[in-house]
Amino acid sequence: MKRKLIAAIGIAGMMASIAACGGSDDNASGQDPKDRKGDLTVWLMVDAQSSWPELVKQTNTDFNAKYPGVKVNVQYQQWGDKTKKLDAALSGDKFPDVVELGNTETMTYILNGALGEIDAKKYDNSDTWIEGLKDTCSYEGKLYCVPYYAGARVAIYNKDMFKEGTGSDQLPTTEDELFKALDKVQEKNKKDNAFSSLYLPGRYWYAAMSYVAGYGGQIATYDEGSKEWKGALSTPEAQKGIQHFVDLVKKYNHGDQTKDEQDHANVMANEKAALLYGNGWEAGSVVDSENSGNPALKDKIATAGMPGPNGKTLPSFIGGSDLATISKSKNQDLAQEWISLFTSEKAQAALVEKDILPNNTKQLEPLKSKPETAPIANAVPDAWFTPIAPGWAAIEKKETLEIMLLDILKGKSVADATKAADAEIDSLINEVS
Repeated sequence: MKRKLIAAIGIAGMMASIAACGGSDDNASGQDPKDRKGDLTVWLMVDAQSSWPELVKQTNTDFNAKYPGVKVNVQYQQWGDKTKKLDAALSGDKFPDVVELGNTETMTYILNGALGEIDAKKYDNSDTWIEGLKDTCSYEGKLYCVPYYAGARVAIYNKDMFKEGTGSDQLPTTEDELFKALDKVQEKNKKDNAFSSLYLPGRYWYAAMSYVAGYGGQIATYDEGSKEWKGALSTPEAQKGIQHFVDLVKKYNHGDQTKDEQDHANVMANEKAALLYGNGWEAGSVVDSENSGNPALKDKIATAGMPGPNGKTLPSFIGGSDLATISKSKNQDLAQEWISLFTSEKAQAALVEKDILPNNTKQLEPLKSKPETAPIANAVPDAWFTPIAPGWAAIEKKETLEIMLLDILKGKSVADATKAADAEIDSLINEVS
C-alpha cells in the first residue's frame, strides 16, 4: 500500500515537526530503574477494563517489579469522546504518556506530530505483526505506534432459529442459499413484526463498504501522478456494492433502518434477529448478562464466514487498536517499556485465550483451525482497510458515509448519493485533520 500522503503543510516541514517532537530518553540516562520516580499515565479503552482487566493488572505488576518508584495510572476511555478528550489534553500540559488509538485514528496523530517514534525491535513478534495493523502505524518508513489487537467481522447467528426455519443449524456458505434460508426464517417468525432474519442497520458503513469491497470497489484511490487521494464511491463497482447493501437493509431489517450497529448485539439478545454481521467478539456480547446480553442463548449463538457476492466470503474490515507514546511526554522510555510488556507474546496469549485476535500472524495461525475462532481468524488475510490518508479522520467525523447511506434509504439515487459523497471526500481526504 502506498504511504506517500499529501498534507496541507509541506512534507519536509511536517517531518521536521515530528522529529522535533521525537522521543526523549533523558530521564533514563544512566539511572537505575529502581531510582526512577514519578507517574506514568496510560489511556486504554474501556474494552480492556471489561474484557481483560487481569492482563492490565499483570502488566502493571511486571512493570512495577522493575520500576517500583513509578506509579502507573490507567485511565479508561469511551470510544465516543476519546478523541475529543485527547485533542484537548494534547493542547495543554496534562496528557497521557501512553494512549490506545483505533487503527483508523492513528494517521491524524502521526501527521500532526503527536506520537513518538517507536523502535519495532523492542517488541515481541514485530516481524510477524499483521500488515493491516502495522500499516496504520507507519509513515515514510518510520513507526509511530504498536499493534495491540486485531478485529474482523463475521456472521453471528442463532442456530436454533435457523434450525427451526430451514431444518439445519448451519449457516449456508453461498449468498444465494443464505437468502433462501433468511426468507424461511423470516416466514417462521412472521407473527413478530419487529423480527429481522438479518438485522443490518442502515448507517452501518463498515458493512456497506464490505459489500463495496466484495464487488471490487474502494472508498478512495491514490493517484501516483497527482500524489492525491480521490473518492471512488461513484465507480460502477462501488455503486454495485452500495446498492446490494441497501437492498438487504430494505428487505430484511424490520427494525429502525436509520440506526447504526452499536446495539445490534442487544437486538439479537432480545431474540429480534437471527443473523448479524459483526465483530467476532460480539457473539459473546449477545449472551453476556453484564453487557445486556441473554445467557439463555449461550449455546445457541455461533459464528461463520459471512457469504458475500460472487460466491466468496464477504471481505471484512480489518479493525483493531494500536498503542502509542505521546511525543511531548518526558517518560517515553517508560511508556515504550509498558507497551512492550502489554503487547508481549505472553500478553497476546492471554488475549488469544479470550478469542481476541492477536497482533501477529504467528499467534493468529492456531486460531484458524479452532472452531470458535476460525471464521474471524480466516477473515484477516483478505480484509480491507480505510484509506490511510491524512484527512480520513475528518471524513469519519463528518459521517460522510453514514449520511450517504441514509440519503439512499430515504430515496436518493445511488448515483447521486455517491457523487455527493465523493465530492465531500475529495474536499477532505488530502487535508491534515
